[in-house]
Amino acid sequence: MAVVAFVARAPFAANPAETRGRAHAEPESPTRNAFRRDCDRIIHSSAFRRLAHKTQVFVFHEGDHFRTRLTHTLEVTQIARSLARALGLDEDLAEALALAHDLGHPPFGHAGERALDRCLAEHEGFDHNAQTLRVVTALERRYAAFDGLNLTWETLEGVVKHNGPLTDAQGEPLDRYRERGLPPAIKAYTELQDLELWSWPSGEAQAAALADDIAYDAHDIDDGLRAGLFTLDDLAELNFVRDMLAEVRQTYGRLDGAREQHELIRRLITRLIEDVIAETGRRLSALAPSCASDLRRAGTPTVAFSGAMVAADRAIKGFLSSHMYRHARVARIMGEAESVVCDLFTRYAAAPELVPLEWAQGAGEMPGRLRRIADFIAGMTDRYALVEHARLFPVTPELR
Repeated sequence: MAVVAFVARAPFAANPAETRGRAHAEPESPTRNAFRRDCDRIIHSSAFRRLAHKTQVFVFHEGDHFRTRLTHTLEVTQIARSLARALGLDEDLAEALALAHDLGHPPFGHAGERALDRCLAEHEGFDHNAQTLRVVTALERRYAAFDGLNLTWETLEGVVKHNGPLTDAQGEPLDRYRERGLPPAIKAYTELQDLELWSWPSGEAQAAALADDIAYDAHDIDDGLRAGLFTLDDLAELNFVRDMLAEVRQTYGRLDGAREQHELIRRLITRLIEDVIAETGRRLSALAPSCASDLRRAGTPTVAFSGAMVAADRAIKGFLSSHMYRHARVARIMGEAESVVCDLFTRYAAAPELVPLEWAQGAGEMPGRLRRIADFIAGMTDRYALVEHARLFPVTPELR
């Protein structure tokens, strides 16, 4: 097994002393650098606390040991810091991006996002990544001098672009934004502060994005096994996983299911992390960046899986899609969850006086009023959404 060498801060790492600043000027903290301060603000936000009661895959009452959106975020954060430390990147910026990456997720995970996107289909849709930007720049209202968290440019850039550029150099939307255009929250904010949507983000943002992939692969396998949706032997159809499972069994012989499962998961995380470090090292050697901007202008991601691991990651996600996300039990519950969100949106749109005053103020006419309703629903926890549904409708699904 490869030994990971931890390196000092690299010249291409983001430097908090050279941040491009905040939208609202503030005195520097005497005890924390700019990126550390971003981490702390995210952790102390209301949106971050609500992640504890938002679905990852399994709704909260299905079991205490399944991941929530918060425990997923914490696992992503740990992996992002590990990658940043090994690559000489700024750990605090990587942590800030990992902590913030899911703040815009509505209740019931991707089911809630699909529902809100459908409800807003005629008004530029709903995108959880754009909603995260909206949360940290406008919807958090705790500070006397500004709305949002007033995070650094580097953190906002990474929140928006962690998966890569959103536009080409001429400003034309790319990939999933090509057909419908950029989400309104991103378009509106970039008029105030240019996040350079055409470039790749920092190495720290790239590391946080891969940490998200690694965490998803590992903990969704773990939760799927725990839920009985598939077995360890089912996973043997994945060559990459089968080899690790054989290694566990050869090393330890017969183990009880929980120990064997954990030994597999910890190996999976390690192999994925080691692959990113090795592949990124090769790309860095070829690019020879001298500053953080060199990674932004590279034209391709620098922090990345190898080709072989891209294929393995794709195979894992394909397995999880068929055996977990589209499993009849999960699909039924998520379908009911989508109905809950759509019901709430439709009722609030028809009777906006039902929306709390602080969410209705300043909404104006359509489509602003509908966007504020989506803001209100997106901020709900699973439990609150079900309580609200039970208050407004005679029958509410149990999601079991």
